[in-house]
Amino acid sequence: MKTVSVLAVLAAGAALAGAAYADEGMWTFDNFPSAKVKAEYGVDIDAAWLHNVQLSSVRLSSGCSASVVSDRGLVLTNHHCVRDCAQNLSTDKMDYVQQGFAVEALSDEKLCPGMQAEILIGISDVTDRVTKAAAGKTGQDFVKARDGEIAAIEKESCGGREATERCQVITLYEGGQYKLYTYRKYSDVRLVFAPEQQTAFFGGDPDNFNFPRYDLDCSFVRLYENGQPVSTPNHLKWRTEPPAAGEPVFMAGNPGSTQRLLTAEQLETLRDVSLPDTLILFSELRGRLIRFGEESAEHARISNDDLFGVENSFKALNGEEGALVAPALIAAKRKADADLRARVMKDRKLKAEIGDPWADIARVQADRKALYQAYVMEEARAGMLSDLFGYARALVRAAEERTKPNSDRLPEYTDSRLPLLEKRVLDNRPVYPELEQLVLEFWLTKLREHLTADAPGTRTFLGKQSPQELSAALSKSRLSDAAYRKMLWDGGLAAIQASDDPMIRFVLATDAASRAIRTEYETRVTGPTDRASEKIARARFAIYGTSIYPDATFSLRLTYGKVEGWNENGTPIPPFTYFKGLWARATGQDPFALAPKWVNAQNKVNPDTVFDFTTNNDIIGGNSGSPVIDAKGQVIGAVFDGNIHSLGGAFGFDDTQNRAVAVSTAAITEALRNVYGQAALVAELTKP
Repeated sequence: MKTVSVLAVLAAGAALAGAAYADEGMWTFDNFPSAKVKAEYGVDIDAAWLHNVQLSSVRLSSGCSASVVSDRGLVLTNHHCVRDCAQNLSTDKMDYVQQGFAVEALSDEKLCPGMQAEILIGISDVTDRVTKAAAGKTGQDFVKARDGEIAAIEKESCGGREATERCQVITLYEGGQYKLYTYRKYSDVRLVFAPEQQTAFFGGDPDNFNFPRYDLDCSFVRLYENGQPVSTPNHLKWRTEPPAAGEPVFMAGNPGSTQRLLTAEQLETLRDVSLPDTLILFSELRGRLIRFGEESAEHARISNDDLFGVENSFKALNGEEGALVAPALIAAKRKADADLRARVMKDRKLKAEIGDPWADIARVQADRKALYQAYVMEEARAGMLSDLFGYARALVRAAEERTKPNSDRLPEYTDSRLPLLEKRVLDNRPVYPELEQLVLEFWLTKLREHLTADAPGTRTFLGKQSPQELSAALSKSRLSDAAYRKMLWDGGLAAIQASDDPMIRFVLATDAASRAIRTEYETRVTGPTDRASEKIARARFAIYGTSIYPDATFSLRLTYGKVEGWNENGTPIPPFTYFKGLWARATGQDPFALAPKWVNAQNKVNPDTVFDFTTNNDIIGGNSGSPVIDAKGQVIGAVFDGNIHSLGGAFGFDDTQNRAVAVSTAAITEALRNVYGQAALVAELTKP
């Protein structure tokens, strides 16, 4: 795999100093730089344009973005954003991931277990209320006061409307702002169309984060309510014409997480501790999943989704590490920190107000490193990919937390978040004991390895059992039965404590240790870090104002840019691929083998149709499925990837190298009509 170029790192580092430059920025809808876009591209992004795009943008609980593209609740997203849905709907006789999914009538559309769709309908500022509630507090007291006030705001704001709305306080600028986002939510999301994996992910892992690409990475779901498709007058118009080079484009989506506002010391801890550890962990897990899949066709089928996720994450994190190990980025960040700090020190009033939060964060890093392994293995990453452990922890903690006042609960169990958690726990989906045993054994083996055999945490979780023995017992849990999970959820703490299920008993026996390390981590790391970050944010606001954008937080953002390729070591990379290139690239062998429907499709489609294209929009993980929108507000594509340089975008942006990769609506239309025979779907998309 390539590493992020030194040029990209240098430019990214320069961007850390202050206000955004070029086409950089993951902007909130209430602070979009319309004047700058007008000056640069001559495009008017007015309130009406923003309003329609906001109400057409969708956040999926699968961790992806999407957009409403018809007046009947039809939603466009990526194939990899519905893989889990397709996997859960599949059986050993019908594999919708490998064979694709299509319907002939609305009645054939299938519910996606655990999936929820959310559309942002309101934004309000609650910064003063949250900051006042936590004023003067430190450590875990700060965390509890802040989180308690957030829980109260969310409950008050959506009280009585939880069935149709979700209220979420979004932390922006590392605690510099708190905004209440109100979402219209849809819990009935049904799969409409998904191509075959071979078509959506043609080129597989070798092509991932690279270009040229020939992927039809798209899918459609539909929003339902009361058993009927939702009426969606606000939606994006579907454009069948291909994008043009240099055309201004916008992307509305929910970027997951960036670390552009972290201090140099925080980036060093990422570089030296968490990223290397995670990469080694994922590398080993990838190997185990590959071996498991080689044992049988059924093992390959049931592990396919987990393997895809691990490989994708590994490649992305490897790119992030490549950016951080290049000395220029952290050196530039250290210079930017010093510049902001110097400006604060010259302002007597500002200095008195915030003190020296950079020094506070630097001191925290020792505790962060000391607690890292225990916190990750016992709490943050406990259970690894185990559905059974995830169900058990959710059931046990929900039962305990629901007995407390809302403001005293763990944030993930407050009233505003319980409905989605309940849906995820109770929706019926398959669980595979043999795969469960594999991931549980891996987690327990790594826990013992990382904590050491004599550590209290190892004794608590393993006792005298081996990882192999314990995982075999735990994988026999009855929590694979949705009816049993519902009985425990409805029965509350009494039902949980009376259960003899091995996984429930395991979580009951270990959860005190998990909660303890979480409390210690919040006291020594999270609390001091968040308090210091909030002070640094106040300094940035005092000096830069709102000319800077917040780090990504899986909340709705809008980016702008243009259709553009880039230059790779002196070689121009054009921004387009075409259908005819698919057959030229195909070898007949995975991952460059064509799906059966495409083997003979060469004469059915226009070979000059723009397939995939690149833009210089600022994106990151979580933007998958984001609509690419033209100046008129029409959708012309769906983002599904970035190039290799975009992986350094977690820490900065370089508009000469960072590129988003999208599948065009022109290609989707052509494929639906001439390869898949989806005339009704095309008619719905192109309805005047």
